[in-house]
Amino acid sequence: MGGAIYLVQLMLLAARIFSCHHWCRPIVLLRWLKENPIVLLPSSKIFAAVTVFGVLFGGFYLIYVLHLSRLKNIVLNTSAENVQQLLSKLPQLKKEIQKIIVGQDAVLDEILVALLAGGHCLLEGVPGLAKTLMVKTLSQALHLSFRRIQFTPDLMPTDIVGTEILEEDHVTGKRFFKFNKGPLFANVVLADEINRTPPKTQSALLEAMQEFEVTYGGQTYPLDRPFFILATQNPIEQAGTYPLPEAQLDRFLLYIKIGYPTDKEEIEVLNSTTGSKKVAIAPILGAPEITQLQQYVRDVTINEDLVEYVSKLIRATRPDTTTVGYVKEWVRWGAGPRAGQSLILTAKARALFKGRYAVMMEDLHAMAYPVLRHRVLMNFKADAENITADHVTAELVTQIQRPKTVIH
Repeated sequence: MGGAIYLVQLMLLAARIFSCHHWCRPIVLLRWLKENPIVLLPSSKIFAAVTVFGVLFGGFYLIYVLHLSRLKNIVLNTSAENVQQLLSKLPQLKKEIQKIIVGQDAVLDEILVALLAGGHCLLEGVPGLAKTLMVKTLSQALHLSFRRIQFTPDLMPTDIVGTEILEEDHVTGKRFFKFNKGPLFANVVLADEINRTPPKTQSALLEAMQEFEVTYGGQTYPLDRPFFILATQNPIEQAGTYPLPEAQLDRFLLYIKIGYPTDKEEIEVLNSTTGSKKVAIAPILGAPEITQLQQYVRDVTINEDLVEYVSKLIRATRPDTTTVGYVKEWVRWGAGPRAGQSLILTAKARALFKGRYAVMMEDLHAMAYPVLRHRVLMNFKADAENITADHVTAELVTQIQRPKTVIH
């Protein structure tokens, strides 16, 4: 009878041990031994009770571990299925955009990479290359709010951010100021011909681009997430334009240049835009899905050797510290630390966009050009010789030693 009572006590002890945190379980056991000394029972009964207790304890513990393992596998499988389901929508998104936009595969890939990375894009191209149409089609393929801002020389910051208006309460007659949100309060914002407005208005975008919020009259208003600015500018005309300040250029994650279409693409453009056929764009992704994809981008792994390679690449763009003679000859100012952050983040986004969960060297090399294009400032001699930041990037990619322990 004493052994049965002792066995019940041991089972109650097991329940107490399982109910507490793992670090306090030895304390619970010692306290129990102090309150219930085992010398009260004959050795044979103690042995029998401890044996039965051990079998029961081990069985319960095995069931507990198997249950946790099963739950973990269910969670991991569900998460993996969710990731694959979301990733499968990215090619659909691109295909939906290509119903309207002919060609420009690399440009579309870079825009989608910037969207996944949670950054902003500056698109540059001559008139007639469908920059505005591309952004508008992207917004139609996303279940997000969209606003277009046409930048002009007389545009004011309040025209973008919003302004306070005086209103009157019809019940009390009391007057008060109410903030009317401007077109900046949208998920996708097209800043069309951004270099046609003065720097005062251009700078109104700085806080929104970096902090994802707007401050007016001492009150801070958060912007809707995801928040994606796509700005366009024309590189040809200089009269009546205001070049973007370097501080604002650095806020753009990518600087994307749009070129002319190929022969076949241009024929397709002519056929598709001069007929009566209309194409409907179906929304593929919504705000929660894009936000989730942006979180997955952060979880993509990158080898520590590749991180060191990025650091060497960015530091090599600075004339004061570089050992590359090409940089010393043509570069006035190199890229800052934000360039390295942008390069790693966009490389992660590109890897996920390609269906991989780890960054490869090809991701870094592909994104180095749009990342460094607006962050490396050329000197006057380079401008005279038509040497651009892309030439510098190409030179650095070939000269900076690559790590041998990673997949290229």
